[in-house]
Amino acid sequence: MRRLVRRLLLLLVLTVGLVRNGRQRAQGREIRRIVLIRPDHLGDLLFTTPALAELRQALPATHITYLIGPWFREIVARNPNVDEIQACAFPGFRRERQGALEPYRLLWQMADELRRQRYDLAIVLRPDFWWGVWLVYLAGIPLRLGYAGELQTPFLTSALPMRDGEHAVVQNLRLVQAAILLAEKKRGESSMLAQGAPALPVIGPEAAPALQGEPPLEFVPTAEERAWVRERLARAGIADEDRLVVVHPGTGAPVKLWETASWARVADALIRAHNVHVVLTGSEGERGQVEAVCRQMTERALALVGETNLGTLAALLARADLALGVDNGPLHLATAQGTPTVRLYGPTDARVFGPWGDPTLHRVIQAKQPCAGCAAIPCGRIDWRPEELPAHPCVRAVPVAEVLAAAEAMLARQQVTK
Repeated sequence: MRRLVRRLLLLLVLTVGLVRNGRQRAQGREIRRIVLIRPDHLGDLLFTTPALAELRQALPATHITYLIGPWFREIVARNPNVDEIQACAFPGFRRERQGALEPYRLLWQMADELRRQRYDLAIVLRPDFWWGVWLVYLAGIPLRLGYAGELQTPFLTSALPMRDGEHAVVQNLRLVQAAILLAEKKRGESSMLAQGAPALPVIGPEAAPALQGEPPLEFVPTAEERAWVRERLARAGIADEDRLVVVHPGTGAPVKLWETASWARVADALIRAHNVHVVLTGSEGERGQVEAVCRQMTERALALVGETNLGTLAALLARADLALGVDNGPLHLATAQGTPTVRLYGPTDARVFGPWGDPTLHRVIQAKQPCAGCAAIPCGRIDWRPEELPAHPCVRAVPVAEVLAAAEAMLARQQVTK
């Protein structure tokens, strides 16, 4: 029954799109305006910055618009490779509850807005984002590029296959590289038509596989943000030459959290053995967790809960000798600053969502045992209800000794290289 409803819905959207837009063709029309769509939060938006750089380098005269959620606009706002930012409170990515019809009302409204802006090409960067694919289809954008899927392929003009275990950065790069080849083809068609010659396809070479960390993640703190960090640390008695470890224990999904007592033990051990200062960071919503770590420590640490914004957090991470945490956005922000990290992974696949940087600078500790009811680890599921969390302790079961050994090895390596 569910499959039948899905098929009927697909048919309805296809029909509505044909009625609204007809069978649009982009033959001979150069790609001058591109819109990219990504509904996600901090880490996933950082993962798109290498693709933005590659797209801008290949198509410097093309107008690039990025349609993102309002939650982490700053990641893109200071990126030099985007001409325009538009915000959409994408359904399924907001904290508050929505009515059953709200996603479809918003879909229709946003489709009308995009339609008026007359884009030549849309790139839906998130692989499973059928809502975004339907959006660009209903908006009548002639060329629509994304990843193949039952709810997506019928609405795309070019659908790329997914590859198992491929890093999210590479997924974004593959889409952008396909878009660049498509733009070259359209440029060739337009030139030939202007000369009265028949349009011929332009076949480009297969894109070279991306090297780990290249192109890099991009987010640069300002001089003012760096100065704020120096002044704040100085007030806490931390000098410029002192070694600094940043711990960000929080994350968006409770199943990915480590025990606060475990973070306290690691922080205490690093302070005693390596003469480092520890700074604990977190949003206002993570205050309880950060304060719990501080209460369970015997050594002194600086807690900066709710004091930093995205820019000053990046500047703090750039100042650090090491950053520790679970699978979360701030650890990817640390990677963008070239800061070494140690991070814990459980249900999420580190091959896909792990650090995108110099492999020698990052240590991933993957939980070893699958949880009850999970066939394998990583299982890929993070949306467990609170009452289900006790049965899913994969991250909480990571030994303190393993995390401490990895952190000490990274600090020792930093000591040698300085």
